[in-house]
Amino acid sequence: MLLLLPASSFDLNVLAGKSPNLNLNLPALFPSPMEKKQEKKRVRRTEGVACKSTVEDIEDFSPQEVVKIRASLLRWYYENQRILPWRINQDEGKEEGGEDGREARAYAVWVSEVMLQQTRVLTVIDYYNRWMEKWPTVRHLAEASQEEVNEMWAGLGYYRRARFLLEGAKSIAEGGEFPTTVSSLRKVRGIGDYTAGAIASIAFKEVVPVVDGNVIRAISRLKAISANPKESTTVKSFWKLAGQLVDPSRPGDFNQALMELGATVCTPLSPSCSTCPISDQCHAMSVSRNCQTVQVTDFPMKVAKAKQRHDFAAVCVIEIADCKDPEFWKAHSENSAFLLVKRPDEGLLAGLWEFPSVVLDGERVDATTRRKEMDQYLKKLFKIDIRKNGSLILREDVGEYVHIFTHIKLRMYVELLVLYLKGGVKSLYDKENENSIAWKHIDGKSIQGTGLTSGVRKVYNMIQSFKKQEPMNPTRARRNKASKH
Repeated sequence: MLLLLPASSFDLNVLAGKSPNLNLNLPALFPSPMEKKQEKKRVRRTEGVACKSTVEDIEDFSPQEVVKIRASLLRWYYENQRILPWRINQDEGKEEGGEDGREARAYAVWVSEVMLQQTRVLTVIDYYNRWMEKWPTVRHLAEASQEEVNEMWAGLGYYRRARFLLEGAKSIAEGGEFPTTVSSLRKVRGIGDYTAGAIASIAFKEVVPVVDGNVIRAISRLKAISANPKESTTVKSFWKLAGQLVDPSRPGDFNQALMELGATVCTPLSPSCSTCPISDQCHAMSVSRNCQTVQVTDFPMKVAKAKQRHDFAAVCVIEIADCKDPEFWKAHSENSAFLLVKRPDEGLLAGLWEFPSVVLDGERVDATTRRKEMDQYLKKLFKIDIRKNGSLILREDVGEYVHIFTHIKLRMYVELLVLYLKGGVKSLYDKENENSIAWKHIDGKSIQGTGLTSGVRKVYNMIQSFKKQEPMNPTRARRNKASKH
């Protein structure tokens, strides 16, 4: 495996510990009187905790700043970059500049960048390696099913990313070749400005910027920008500034260097300013030294997060026993089957499998009402009538579990329902109709290897822990049922 390293004379000198061969016709590296005056204006403008800058206040990088930042950042990157699998040349038999090599690199960048959205690097590495082993090229991925992709993605969250990856791979395979420019990449479903810029610059050397959270943080500190980083006009300014910095001869390396800086040095809460390669050009650091009320971490401006919505749901783990004898079930529950329901193709967790669940109207719904609503749902979906279709072996409330999504806090009330059905699971398929929601059954031995979301797996683990810890009394369900009549 070959590490993708720079090949130019600039890069070789850097790796050898020598000074890079910079163009001597570039502007002077020392600030002019005018630049010193602009620096003083920036310091005055950003002094004070309550200071605010508008988009009109954001100044371009000077030619001198660009030269210093490029040279310092690239030198630092070549010496300190993390060795990550998507930065490795995975096909040693291909020349990096060849068409096959560029497409392989583009695919690797695409998969890694999508996985890294909202997910930590250490978590992504194992997922990435498994993904590339199963689908080493975009054409291999295009032949996969959504079910296979979802199972591989299980646990990473934000499952729409996986769906877009598959849809994008199919469209690229149908088109016959991998898009090579930002404008053509943007036409692929699921590829936005950032991902297009990363692929185009890293794999195809197009001189374009990338802007993610790390880049915004680094640039906002370089220029001491206190404008709201979420506003569209400010975001456009970040793209403009990032574009000014991109090194025309090695755009991919520079973009990775800037992102690497934000991820490892210019961090949100504890930046390592003393080891930052471009601290001399950092206006936020300059301001913090001249004003005790200002800190580097004041940049970028903190924006209040959207308030989470609180949702509530009843979740029923339905276990179909192969015998109606409660004692036999207790001894052989691993032979039981579980019912899973497929979520709608649109919306939250689209197309993924879960245990049957019912959305509740508020958190004050008592256990009796939850069970009544669940019984109605099961009767409608599976035509299960507990009193007529078979025998109730066990029904117990297991507990509550809170799952956090980006904008939703979901509280789930989990119960275990163990049934013996006349005719077994097969009887449920016999009653299926055209309007039924998609569902399937899976045995207890196979469910462990099934790609389930972290929330569904947590519910399943709750059930298993309940079985081990609680002295289950299957006859209790019958007694409770009899006492109500």
